[in-house]
Amino acid sequence: MSGDDRDEEARRLAVALKWDHEGAPVVVAKGRGATAEAIVAAAETHGVAVEENPILAAALAQVELDAEIPEQLYKAVAEVIAFVLRSAASR
Repeated sequence: MSGDDRDEEARRLAVALKWDHEGAPVVVAKGRGATAEAIVAAAETHGVAVEENPILAAALAQVELDAEIPEQLYKAVAEVIAFVLRSAASR
């Protein structure tokens, strides 16, 4: 593996959110590299829609695990939720 490949792997980031239709979504998992890949694989295995948005992922990665997302991220996360709902409706 070259240095560039290792740098790319380290940059990969995934954040998982949980939302029970009450309150704000909560960050339930986050990680880089192999952990990010495992988060995405688990989502795909369980039929959870995945959206690639590196800027939003970076912002969400700053949120503590099991904490609600901050108000300034509501709009961006609402757009992701809308994407997920559209994806589920089209299945």
